[in-house]
Amino acid sequence: MISGILQYEFLQNAFLTGLIIGALAPLIGVFVVVRRMSMIADALSHVALAGIAFSLLLEKNFIALAGLNPLYMGMTFSVVGSLFIEKLRNVYKHFKELAIPIILSSGIGLSAIFISLANGFNTDLYGYLFGSVSAVSRTDLQLIIIVAIFVVITLVLLYKELFLLSFDEEHAKASGIPSKVIHFIFIVMVALVIAASMRIVGILLVSSLMTIPVAASLRFAKGFKQMMFYSVIFGEVSVISGLFLSYYLDLAPGGTIVMLTVLILVISILIGKIKTRFA
Repeated sequence: MISGILQYEFLQNAFLTGLIIGALAPLIGVFVVVRRMSMIADALSHVALAGIAFSLLLEKNFIALAGLNPLYMGMTFSVVGSLFIEKLRNVYKHFKELAIPIILSSGIGLSAIFISLANGFNTDLYGYLFGSVSAVSRTDLQLIIIVAIFVVITLVLLYKELFLLSFDEEHAKASGIPSKVIHFIFIVMVALVIAASMRIVGILLVSSLMTIPVAASLRFAKGFKQMMFYSVIFGEVSVISGLFLSYYLDLAPGGTIVMLTVLILVISILIGKIKTRFA
């Protein structure tokens, strides 16, 4: 695969995208898990699926839109879905968790409608569902780099605020932190990372890359920054190993990457139990 990466552009795109997503998804996932919003990735990924299906439907019915990158519409739907989640969390203040299944169900419903209008699945949509190495274009890579730069800059600038809001929202509000604005920025970041990740991991599996490396890091980390570090390491190992294995064994890259994250989680749990037994 290394010689292939040097020779073929699509492998270069897939490898570089994997490197970026392998760090980005777990990095955002740490804040998602700490905030107890793990299911938000599932909800927004299904909304992104509706965007992808809508884009493919437009492409099929309007020749002028044939060159439209479905990733744009997927990101748009994902961001809009994140805004609706935030709105519903404010409407149901005592039952905030209701916002996520409502948006998830809406995403699935819209996806089913758009897919049926397009007369069923096609190869492009299947690649978005489960990930596809060969489908990652240079445009996709450039878009993902832009998302990564935005996310990293935002995390650096707002790290203290996001940290306080994740662990003690009431104290953060009392300290004068504009919680609504910060939460709005955070949920948009989550939406963008989810949409950006679906080319490699797939829409149906992207939430796994956000949460499972974080779950594994919880077994070792002794602090928040350590948890971020271990999550990124586990994410990168899973993505890079998954891309190589899927290439040589002709497997779906998304499924391979996710199963490797699960394997890392199982190993981390076993190591934790052994340490406890011999402590």
